[in-house]
Amino acid sequence: MNTRNTIILAAGKGTRMKSKLYKVLHRVCGKTMVDCVLTQVEANNMDNIVTVVGYGAENVEHTLGDRTKYVLQKEQLGTGDAVKHTAELLANLEGSTMVVSGDTPLFKAETFKKLFDYHESQKATATILTSHASNPFGYGRIVRSSNGDVAKIVEQKDASESEKQIHEINTGVYIFDNHALFEALKNVKNDNAQGEYYLPDVIEIFKANNLKVSAYEMDDFSESMGVNDRVALSKATKVMQNRINDFHMRNGVSIIDPDNTYIDLDVQIGQDTVIEPGVQIHGKTVIGNDCKIGANSEIINCNIHDNVTITSSLLEDSEMLDNSDIGPYSHLRPQALVGKGVHLGNFVEVKKAQIDEGTKVGHLTYIGNAHLGKNINVGCGVIFANYDGANKHQTNVGDDSFIGSNSNLIAPLEISDHTFIAAGSTITDDVKQYDMAIARQRQTNKAGYFKKLPYNN
Repeated sequence: MNTRNTIILAAGKGTRMKSKLYKVLHRVCGKTMVDCVLTQVEANNMDNIVTVVGYGAENVEHTLGDRTKYVLQKEQLGTGDAVKHTAELLANLEGSTMVVSGDTPLFKAETFKKLFDYHESQKATATILTSHASNPFGYGRIVRSSNGDVAKIVEQKDASESEKQIHEINTGVYIFDNHALFEALKNVKNDNAQGEYYLPDVIEIFKANNLKVSAYEMDDFSESMGVNDRVALSKATKVMQNRINDFHMRNGVSIIDPDNTYIDLDVQIGQDTVIEPGVQIHGKTVIGNDCKIGANSEIINCNIHDNVTITSSLLEDSEMLDNSDIGPYSHLRPQALVGKGVHLGNFVEVKKAQIDEGTKVGHLTYIGNAHLGKNINVGCGVIFANYDGANKHQTNVGDDSFIGSNSNLIAPLEISDHTFIAAGSTITDDVKQYDMAIARQRQTNKAGYFKKLPYNN
């Protein structure tokens, strides 16, 4: 049985990143580079995926989970040695095996599919994924024979003047006949300045044995971008950002300023939603239809239903139902659930609280560890005091209640529906249905006291 297999090379430390974080775990638009590669590989229904890990192996395995098998390359002895470590899992299989680096996050699943299809149609022993580079300096050039097969790969330092004029370059992705790959690896030597075993030497072994080596030239050179330092990471992120924004705009989302809008790979956005400049949408956020996401808002792992308006606010791990709105300058902290038609005005903070349909929280209010019912009016400057210094406590407010401005609700509290909290009150006891709670000292006026103030003497 012929199989399709992929080896992802992710063992290098990546010292040029100058980071404590393992190179392939740096993120591009919300997803680690190695996850970007794996996601596109998975889309082609591989029979086997094996990731070669080295430095930071446990972190890579934690990130990717059981989506791939793993082998450990303890010593970094080159790409050929890394592939050789997979022999126990792959060497006896019939079929084709692709080798791709874990620091090339821009490759698309469609490109991998075309590469496999071309390789198998050519009945080649190896196929090199190539691209046309407008400036090929520094890349290995693909020298083709008269029949279109690969005659050789020439590195920049070894290229003749005529070979330097070639614009078809090696992207570093290969597909091999599986048996031929592992047989050739037995003959790869490390007699070079680095003392390493290089995978491209397999191509020379195939050519020396008159085996067919073909090349498939892909359309988009930017896909081949590898990331070795922070500058390249920034460039790759920009390419991915443009790709993501183009995808959403072509699917009915209005992005006012794509160059200044930052959307992660796993975000979903419905039609006729408008996104203003400076917006960041992260994680697995889902945004419905006909929403307006105002300038400089940041949304992280949220579920935003239809016709929601978010104005210059920060939302984290929360949910807003249809026709609700928030902002400007408000904050949904984790586990906030905002019901249908709820209005949250400026400088409102909500944490681990449910606010039901039609309730209005105008401004300058903190709501934590609470459940607010329907059609409640919360005045300005209200504080749900939920923390006693050791534990968090719950406050429940019933439907159609009124919370006057500058009130403090000291949890735990049960405030029944159809109740009234007088402005300026500090409420420490439960409030029964239809009651008004008032907790403030009666006003006293001191006649003539102004004249006694020090600055009047």
